[in-house]
Amino acid sequence: MALNEVHISSLVVHVAPEHLDAIKTQIIQYENAEIYGDSPEGKIVVVLETQNQGFITETIDAINNLPNVLSTVLVYHQIETDLDDADMDTGIKHSQTEGEV
Repeated sequence: MALNEVHISSLVVHVAPEHLDAIKTQIIQYENAEIYGDSPEGKIVVVLETQNQGFITETIDAINNLPNVLSTVLVYHQIETDLDDADMDTGIKHSQTEGEV
């Protein structure tokens, strides 16, 4: 039986400030990636919501390899498991947090 999981992760992407808009345009092209904020200094907060951890590492590598990206750092990773409709509404039950910084 497949495990019903949702992985919620946040990243901080640091880019050369003059390329901020171009990199943001490229990041939003990734499936399940959403930009939650940015700064004039070239930092972008990205949230990923996926069903497997492999997508997270692949996306971090892909973003980090974009031209003018200086670094991509995983800041937060939470795994919601065995979700049913009630859990989806609250997001509280069966929660496990990894790698908080």
